Amino acid sequence: MPDLLQTHWRISDQAVANAVGEETVILHLGNGTYFGLDPIGTRLWQALQAGDLPGSICESLLATHDVASAQLEADLRDLLGELAANDLIAPAALHGTPDAPQE
Repeated sequence: MPDLLQTHWRISDQAVANAVGEETVILHLGNGTYFGLDPIGTRLWQALQAGDLPGSICESLLATHDVASAQLEADLRDLLGELAANDLIAPAALHGTPDAPQE
């Protein structure tokens, strides 16, 4: 199984995100489900929007948050799994996006 932090992700066309302070609220238009992100989750969402690998934000998050590297990486992997399970993101290759950045 590929490492979720080293996977390029595509945000669903059904996901609409709105920043609320340092947090983000995401609405899935297809099923009406809301999903809330804390500041670290918001930073992950911004990275996904920019087409960055999720793992690329770990260093900057470690510099600004009091969290162990292993815990941060585990939390980001869990969040990526939750976002994918709620059809808010999917691996870019699954959507046939040949222009997805190569690793």
